[in-house]
Amino acid sequence: MTAASLPVDQWITPATTRGEARRLVADAFAAARLDTPALDARVLLCKALDIAAIDLATEPDVAIGPAAAALADMVARRLRREPVARICGRQEFWGLPFTLSAATLVPRPDTETLVEAALKAMRDEGRAGSRLRILDLGTGSGCILIALLSELPAATGVGIDLSPEAARMARDNAAMNGVGERASFLVGDWAAAVKAPFDLIVSNPPYIGTGDIEALAPDVKLYDPRLALDGGPDGLAAYWRVGAEAWRLLRPGGHLFVEVGAGQAGDVGRLFAQHGLEDWVAIRDLAGIERVIHATHRHDAGDMHQSP
Repeated sequence: MTAASLPVDQWITPATTRGEARRLVADAFAAARLDTPALDARVLLCKALDIAAIDLATEPDVAIGPAAAALADMVARRLRREPVARICGRQEFWGLPFTLSAATLVPRPDTETLVEAALKAMRDEGRAGSRLRILDLGTGSGCILIALLSELPAATGVGIDLSPEAARMARDNAAMNGVGERASFLVGDWAAAVKAPFDLIVSNPPYIGTGDIEALAPDVKLYDPRLALDGGPDGLAAYWRVGAEAWRLLRPGGHLFVEVGAGQAGDVGRLFAQHGLEDWVAIRDLAGIERVIHATHRHDAGDMHQSP
């Protein structure tokens, strides 16, 4: 019988040393076929013990003591496929810390592609120091808007989310990262109550097809909010709303940046073109996947086609 086959609190005890705990937890995670067992073990140990990684490496023979119960609980949660970031309650994005809740997605590195592209567009136009007005549709934790405000010192922004808890969390994250005075967060259905114009609109909307959600990894489908995942039957429902809102709310020459799922870039770009945002390009992430659509509002008026 291996340790992993026993209840966690039977093999993680106050007498267990840091080194033993690290090995046992990593082995249990490997046996459960988690993707990064050693990394997950290290992060959870450091969180439970409130120590730095260097302390874990240089003092392996110190007993974990009273932290055993907290560590056992964290390990059990991870074995149920709860993401490490949710267990720790925090995730880094764009080099900034973000507190999480059950109402928000875990910020992912892929989304930094959107932030990078939006910043490049502003810098290429010589507007990084301008008093830009930014709108974040479906703000969640606020990570996109807050990252942009951290790099654009004269900009202000509005984040909107259907979830009151997400809006509250985003507000707290903005304050924690020093941009709270330049950001406001509203509860609402997309941008119905927001007044134009904006220079920049960003969004990471739900883009998973309803029928595809059950096939997602347990870490995602069991713990990410369904509201932030379900993009309707074809995964494109939110983009119809975003396209219509962008046409209404962007000033001429303004920019729209949205994250898209793998294989969706062409469909989303053509959809935006139907809303009058004809000037669009797809931007690839570090894995070579078309991850972001950048569309530009080039006209003062025009005809739009609405979703059927």
